[in-house]
Amino acid sequence: MYVAVKGGTTAIENSWRLLAAQRRGDAALPALSVAQIRSQMSLAVDRVMSEGSLYDPELAALAIKQASGDLIEAVFLLRAYRTTLPRFGYSLPLDTAQMQITRRVSATFKDVPGGQVLGATYDYTQRLLDFALLAEDHVEGATTATTDTADSVVAPATDKPLASHMPRVNDLMAREGLIETPRPTATDEPRDLTREPLMFPADRTLRLQALARGDEGWLLGLGYSTQRGYANAHPFAGEIRRGQVAVEIMPDELGFAIDIGDIDVTECQMINQFAGNRDVPPQFTQGYGLAFGGAERKSMAMALVDRALRARELGEVAVAPAQDEEFVLSHSDNLESSGFVQHLKLPHYVDFQSELELVRKLRAAHARDADSGAPTAPSDNTSLQKAA
Repeated sequence: MYVAVKGGTTAIENSWRLLAAQRRGDAALPALSVAQIRSQMSLAVDRVMSEGSLYDPELAALAIKQASGDLIEAVFLLRAYRTTLPRFGYSLPLDTAQMQITRRVSATFKDVPGGQVLGATYDYTQRLLDFALLAEDHVEGATTATTDTADSVVAPATDKPLASHMPRVNDLMAREGLIETPRPTATDEPRDLTREPLMFPADRTLRLQALARGDEGWLLGLGYSTQRGYANAHPFAGEIRRGQVAVEIMPDELGFAIDIGDIDVTECQMINQFAGNRDVPPQFTQGYGLAFGGAERKSMAMALVDRALRARELGEVAVAPAQDEEFVLSHSDNLESSGFVQHLKLPHYVDFQSELELVRKLRAAHARDADSGAPTAPSDNTSLQKAA
């Protein structure tokens, strides 16, 4: 065993060198810089920041480069670095109603104050491969695409600047009492999921933290399941908005809030039907999603799952997977999921040898019973065949 450990060290070091060579790729091609990843692969950077629980585009781009584009590995790297950072304090709740909008759409009202702002989106593209982008790779120093490509780097001119304040659609409905307006009380102090383990039952603030850094694919699948009938859901996208929002803190020594910078976020508010009960009249309810950067799919899926997890709170029967708090949240973290799956690559020699010996003994006993003519217990496969 000692010899194997010594030999393993050399093998691991060689593996690191092979990994570095694989990351670099063809040395005849220019190396992909962190600045390029940050600027030209911004949606991947945004996803790594959200699931890594750290808003730093440069470090997220570095993690993507180091991980050769494996976003889950990049999330792992970013979270590991995050644990080394000191905690100076907590920010105040973001006021997304004051967001500097770059994109804002509503599927519930055609005309909303401030208007629909399409912004940059793939929603209206034809999903056809743009071979003009291949030509750019062969034009040294090219800075713009051809005039007929949808990816022109020239920003379109706008007729007028966007309003600095666009009220949220749900806030407008709340004025008429048509939609719930959940508000935290003064005694509510959200627990910090990055510092405390997830415990059940989890309140909504803790659930939203887990969903915000949960795997996008997992949330997308669960959100899709609620639309296919595996939950009591009939959602409408009340509003999806993206833009810059101010981050404020309130130092104890000052006693007032100060703005420490802006971050780019995407927010989604889903609207769902609710029949009401003896204490609450019929009204719409909400599902909420928010993620760093351009993360519409993630924030929409998060809002769908958030609403599904509120089933018991609203007196609904919880029967679907997306309504099961423990099932959803315990499997939402891609690092935990990846670690548990990939640990199967590690040596399990002792465990397997014990099971191998057990199977050999069972086979020997089975053979003795067969030779003596004694009846043997049917295997699971035999039982299945008989049942069929």
